[in-house]
Amino acid sequence: MTKELCSIVDQISREKSIPRETLLSTLESALLSAARKRYGGRTNVNLRIDPKSCNITVFETKKVVEKVDNRDEEISVDDAAGLAPGKSLGEEVEVPIHLHDFGRIAAQTAKQVIFQRVREAERDVIFKEFKDKAGRIISGAVIRKEKGIYFLNIGKTEAVLPQRESLPGENLKRGDTVRALIEDVRVTPRGPIIYLSRNNPKFVLELFKMEVPEISEGLVVIKNIVREPGERTKIAVYSKDQTIDPVGACVGMKGTRVQSIVRELRGERIDIIPWTDDPRILISRALSPASVDKIGINEEEKTAMVVVNDQQLSLAIGKKGQNVKLAMKLTGWDIDIISDSEYSKMRMEETDAALQEGIKKESLKKESLKNDEAAPKPEDSSE
Repeated sequence: MTKELCSIVDQISREKSIPRETLLSTLESALLSAARKRYGGRTNVNLRIDPKSCNITVFETKKVVEKVDNRDEEISVDDAAGLAPGKSLGEEVEVPIHLHDFGRIAAQTAKQVIFQRVREAERDVIFKEFKDKAGRIISGAVIRKEKGIYFLNIGKTEAVLPQRESLPGENLKRGDTVRALIEDVRVTPRGPIIYLSRNNPKFVLELFKMEVPEISEGLVVIKNIVREPGERTKIAVYSKDQTIDPVGACVGMKGTRVQSIVRELRGERIDIIPWTDDPRILISRALSPASVDKIGINEEEKTAMVVVNDQQLSLAIGKKGQNVKLAMKLTGWDIDIISDSEYSKMRMEETDAALQEGIKKESLKKESLKNDEAAPKPEDSSE
């Protein structure tokens, strides 16, 4: 048993990178619990494992007394002398316990404890490895789908991709290889769970980092990114190097870089605009692909009135207001869009109102002068 135990401990220690001392300590605690259980939970029953030979010694600790009242916890001076010569009254003696079937118990417990410890160690390794990868992209193969959750094989373990975090209308099948963002790593009673997402805007950001060397090198900076998964993404970029065109770097030669990302996103449209601190220019760019005619802003309230050609109105607003909503998120400004004809009508109404107000004031002025002329003059009383 001892040779087999040592062999198991050494093998597991090598294969799973768990310290040998850790395995023996865990095993010792488990066997001690089993031994005490055999003796009704007596706390003076103890056990130790020799770290070199793996020999298991079970013993009970008893106090040396003149008269034994409790045989489970006390031993006479004469009996103690046979076990440990020189022990005096009040001292403790280790009395060996010989359990004829404890070897079988030890073997079963050893296997259970070691395998349990291996699972725990593997869970610790997985957690430590992937908690530092949160926010990065990982590739995995779909294993199965259960209750609206895709399970992906990512090498050492599985990761979960809830269907709500996959792209709208995306139907993944077993064996499909997909990339996803590691959104979170949580510890649960069943071990660490790695949560993935393909909907998070950071997923697109990380895809650009992978495809565009200038971004990973820090030459091109992503100022902000907003997204309507499956529909449209807007990304604002600027370059620290004036010789580098940030939009051109992200698009790539003949659009190769951005098209690679679009394919990963199943055709999702991507608008890349150069960042500027001028809010008028930034808002105009953010409403791409629509063209803007006029912009008026209120810097205190961060609101903007945007005028577009009548034919551009639906494009500027977007399907279900999607384009203008994303532009507002990207810029941080509250944007109100009107057509050129609406703007002209407003100007005419304002002009008419101003004209009417002018006529009213002129009329009141004339009426006041008329009243002044009709008023009686005061008599001269200088006599």
